[in-house]
Amino acid sequence: MRFAACTILIAILSAGAAIMMPWWIIAVVAFAVTFVVNISSGKAFLSGFCGIALFWLVAILLADAANEHILSARMAKLFSLPHYGVFIVVNLLVGGLVGGLAGWSGAVLRNGFMKPQSQV
Repeated sequence: MRFAACTILIAILSAGAAIMMPWWIIAVVAFAVTFVVNISSGKAFLSGFCGIALFWLVAILLADAANEHILSARMAKLFSLPHYGVFIVVNLLVGGLVGGLAGWSGAVLRNGFMKPQSQV
């Protein structure tokens, strides 16, 4: 349940923050959400990956449908990709990796702060 809530929260907060801030705010959002929510580091990576990929998928499809796939087709041609759908998938993987690594970092940092230190 926390995984799904964390994923949806990352997607929604990233969408809201990306309206007024630069694209890299998605990493800050994924980091902050997984830092606050108590979730394992593996699930935090997957949550950040899926949340940002979901947000970018919706954003890309809305922008791409508005111009009838012209920009995606030209960008795919620029990068020598066979179809604009491949370009969209590559974008989702890049965004997902940014979100996943940021989410993983937030969970690892939280676990580092919350575990009791052994007395030396």
